[in-house]
Amino acid sequence: MGIIKNIFTWWEGATFGTWLNTVRKGTKVGEDHMGNVYYEGGKDVHGRPRRWVMFKGVNDGSRVPAEWHSWLVHTIDGAPESHLPPPRVWEKEYFPNQTGTANAYRPMGALESGGRRAMATGDYEAWTPDA
Repeated sequence: MGIIKNIFTWWEGATFGTWLNTVRKGTKVGEDHMGNVYYEGGKDVHGRPRRWVMFKGVNDGSRVPAEWHSWLVHTIDGAPESHLPPPRVWEKEYFPNQTGTANAYRPMGALESGGRRAMATGDYEAWTPDA
């Protein structure tokens, strides 16, 4: 089921085309702390090397760390380990996007948190075309 699933789906793992491109032209550049693997190979329409990521698990762009994102979009030339300074002590560790999970932010008035909004304060005046 794994091979058939990868041919027809894109949301978990690589599609067949990406996998084939990785096998044919891809050179492994590095791997991040989440297990995502980064490749380079071929040329894009501007003559720059084509770069892509093979996610470990669900394909989610927010799972690409900032340093590897800078490599993917050609901000830095080489792998982040060799082209960026070490992380600062005040920098936070990566935290995944919580949208769509039970830990997602839900403001007052959201249906998931009871659906009760604060009463209007009376400082709103509706627009009318005559005014």
